[in-house]
Parts: sequence; C-alpha cells; structure tokens
Amino acid sequence: MSKTSLKNIQKQKKKARRTIDRPTQTRIQGNTAAARKRLKKLSGLARAKKASA
Repeated sequence: MSKTSLKNIQKQKKKARRTIDRPTQTRIQGNTAAARKRLKKLSGLARAKKASA
C-alpha cells in the first residue's frame, strides 16, 4: 500500500494535531562520536566566549 493514501494522510494529520508543543533544542544531544565531538567543540566555544566577556 502506498504511504500517501488518503487514510494515511488523515492519520498523519490527526497525529500531528495531538503532538505536544515542546521548546526547540538549543544543542544537539547524543552519545555518538560525532555528537560528542560537536558538543565538546560547542562547550569550548561557549567557555571562550564567557571568559572573554
């Protein structure tokens, strides 16, 4: 069955209406090597910015 059938579209719309509004993420989260590296870099930049201010 195709993903864009009328029933599936209606189902997606109903699910979208039920979602809870959440604030957008300010930083990435995760435990992968790439994510950890990015967090480490961002924290370093934040520390440098705080120290210069």
